[in-house]
Amino acid sequence: MLLAIDVGNTHTVCGVWSEGKWLAIWRRSTQNHVTEDEIVSWLRSMFDLSGIPWAVDAAICGSVVPALDVAWKKVGERWLKVPVHFLKTGAQVGLKVEYDPPHAVGADRIANALGALARFTPPIIVVDFGTATTFDSIDSDGSYVGGAILPGVTLSSQALFDKAAKLPRVEYVAPEHAIGRNTVQSLQSGIMLGYAGAIDALADKINTELGGNATILATGGLGNLFVGLCKSIESYEPTLTMDGLVIATERLSSA
Repeated sequence: MLLAIDVGNTHTVCGVWSEGKWLAIWRRSTQNHVTEDEIVSWLRSMFDLSGIPWAVDAAICGSVVPALDVAWKKVGERWLKVPVHFLKTGAQVGLKVEYDPPHAVGADRIANALGALARFTPPIIVVDFGTATTFDSIDSDGSYVGGAILPGVTLSSQALFDKAAKLPRVEYVAPEHAIGRNTVQSLQSGIMLGYAGAIDALADKINTELGGNATILATGGLGNLFVGLCKSIESYEPTLTMDGLVIATERLSSA
């Protein structure tokens, strides 16, 4: 069994992979000062609740929070009795990266590219809805060539709520009409329809630069909310990053 760990700025996702499928995937908030013992207390309870034996053969971590790397390393050494391998660069896993500098591409974006290339023919655009909404661009040769970074929908709307005392927090639901007839509808129009329009505009420009025939995918925690709103997005792939970590493990072990 493989334990895959995706440490993001807002959430950490862990999954157990065995015999070609996910046995379970769990999500928790990312806390920068958590200890290895606190991590294991949560992780062991997730194994138990899911009926999965507390024993893995390998572990891989893709992290964009360097402060937590040591804690996860100790989880492997002390509690799981396996080394935790860290996905750091495309060169580790045979992914050509045309970015300046290449090592600046986050592990999650490398994993997204690996997961996408395993299932789709390039060129490909992966729109990952996380703390930031990132666009990962893969050209027709299968090379990671860059992308775009947009403030995430939760992050940007939270800033609005914090700075405008009279504006209420609203559910992330698209209204039927762009013209809001009350404050809630107006906010939902701006947040949901406006954000979807921004996604489509960026995706269209990136697609043109890739040659005009890219497959455009969504992943990330809020990605499913925008599949129907964004005309450009063809499908929602919720486990794409985690799938990429599995592929990275296979390539690392064969290197």
